[in-house]
Amino acid sequence: MDGDVMFNPDPQRVAGSAMARFAELAGFAPTDYDGLHRWSVDEVEAFHSALWSAFDVVGQRGERVYVPGATIRETRFFPDAEVNYAENLLREADDRLAIIAHREDGTRRTLTRAGLYGLVSRMVKALRAEGIGVGDRVAGIVTNDIEAIALYLASSAIGAVWASCSPDFGPAAAADRLGQVEPSLLVAVPGYGYGGKRFDTTASINAVVAASAPKRVVLLGAVEDLSAYEGPAIALDDWLVPHAAEEIDFLRQGFDAPHAILFSSGTTGKPKGIVHGAGRLLLQHLKEHQLHCDLRAGDRFFYYTTCGWMMWNWLVSGLASGATLVTYDGNPAFPHAGRLADIIDAEEIDIFGTSAKFIDACNKARLRPRDTHRLENLRTILSTGSPLLPDGFDHIYRDWKRDVHLASISGGTDICACFLGGVPTLPVRRGEMQGAMLGMDVAGFDQAGKPVVAGAGELVCRNAHLSMPLGFWNDADGARYRAAYFERFEGVWTHGDYVEKRPSGGYVIHGRSDATLNPGGIRIGTAEIYRQVEPIPQILEAIAVGQDWQGDQRIILFVRLADGVVLNDALVSEIKRRIRAGATPRHVPAKILAVPDIPRTRSNKIAELAVRDAVNGKALENNPGLANPEVLLHFKDRPELVD
Repeated sequence: MDGDVMFNPDPQRVAGSAMARFAELAGFAPTDYDGLHRWSVDEVEAFHSALWSAFDVVGQRGERVYVPGATIRETRFFPDAEVNYAENLLREADDRLAIIAHREDGTRRTLTRAGLYGLVSRMVKALRAEGIGVGDRVAGIVTNDIEAIALYLASSAIGAVWASCSPDFGPAAAADRLGQVEPSLLVAVPGYGYGGKRFDTTASINAVVAASAPKRVVLLGAVEDLSAYEGPAIALDDWLVPHAAEEIDFLRQGFDAPHAILFSSGTTGKPKGIVHGAGRLLLQHLKEHQLHCDLRAGDRFFYYTTCGWMMWNWLVSGLASGATLVTYDGNPAFPHAGRLADIIDAEEIDIFGTSAKFIDACNKARLRPRDTHRLENLRTILSTGSPLLPDGFDHIYRDWKRDVHLASISGGTDICACFLGGVPTLPVRRGEMQGAMLGMDVAGFDQAGKPVVAGAGELVCRNAHLSMPLGFWNDADGARYRAAYFERFEGVWTHGDYVEKRPSGGYVIHGRSDATLNPGGIRIGTAEIYRQVEPIPQILEAIAVGQDWQGDQRIILFVRLADGVVLNDALVSEIKRRIRAGATPRHVPAKILAVPDIPRTRSNKIAELAVRDAVNGKALENNPGLANPEVLLHFKDRPELVD
């Protein structure tokens, strides 16, 4: 049943966790997470001061820790501090492994912490030789590999601002994102592999150059003909030849110095450039990694991500905790569904992160790593990107490992961090995230802006938090930033998710609130429907949207079926029965239709808003925010939707 305890950490494991040690230092019992969380929200200065000390942050802290503002947007943390993000990640440059980089073609490369420091130092000198410095943008069309990580750190070391997307972004999508930040330097892979095929990125590179005219294009890989690229192009090795490794002169800046620009999905308009601060991300990620994920020095830390998703920035920050990053570039199920499980064993991974959709796909493929792999070191599995359904919890504990800490986490590109997630000192309950992150005053609000006592509401954060971005790029007066998060409810951050706090203290995300269904004035989260539908073996995936109908709204459910399955009356009846029994009669769709595929964003989230627009007859514009926009044609002008 939902909420049942699936894993309870033993006392020895609890006592050995960083969360338990932090709780005791703050005067709380190791398992009193409620008390610790209340303290972290109520005693803001003491909590953040304790974070800085616990993680031994490199830099000058300054006298002041917390300065309230007229609104939470104006609140400042560590306003006198001077830090450098890269300096904290590159300390202890010794012979321990920093990165183990895998590609789907079987390539495996490693780099020690000393080797990474040396590579970054050469890149720092090359950047400075180009005249790039504080506030200049370095943009990347890059794969999750050693060179991208090193360039990200080199940019940080000199106070430049990083922005990247993955190479599967087409020319328009790449230019819409990277072009708007006007980079001084573009670094890019000339091609990439996925699913056993090679893809060329020349068109995307040239589109960004045309949109922004960078000083230089640095190509990360073998290039036969530089003349194919617009602008002054050079191969990475040639760019670095004049520069020998030496000690890095890290530029320490204020806590809120701009560090990275991440981009919204762009499914409802041009992508917004979200600017994040260096000290803010550093301390927030240290908190989430060490306290909420129990990441330890020497751990092997893996997250399946691309460089166009916030989880890449989040993964790289693991170096600050002394972890070894394990990366993978390519299709996670190539050449077989167990590829990532193979890497878990081969690299003795301690913490493995992926998306809820990947876990669901493994379940549908009947993958049982516990029967085929050792998984000896695997201590924690992290899941994000969309709500992890109860069936996903069952799959992990039945088919992967019984004594693993499964942490479903939820945040977003907006904060490059998490609001909800794992707590290593608490039980894991089926279908629930364990708790709100320390320092995050999370609640669900009703339409009147009042806390919901029972049931679901708009996810808000009522206090200032480290992971609030500095603002949006090209938003000088902050109007777009305010409108995005602070105008719905006065004085709080409104995130755009539909959340429910369970009696256990855990949380469930019911989908995006801007995609919330509203038949008959009853608000329904789409994830409530997916929870009932996606465990059905014949269904690979589903997407539910609201269709405007006769002055109201009705629910339309689209399903992608397993090979050979037909959506007949019997299957439609079974789907409706499950939804009615597992949710309410209000959740039962008016129509259930089959589609060959479902559109998704380039960070692998299903694109509910795009499907909703297609169903409601809005024009299908070229949408570079989608990975597969062509499938929207399967949703538009369906004859079944006119009666």
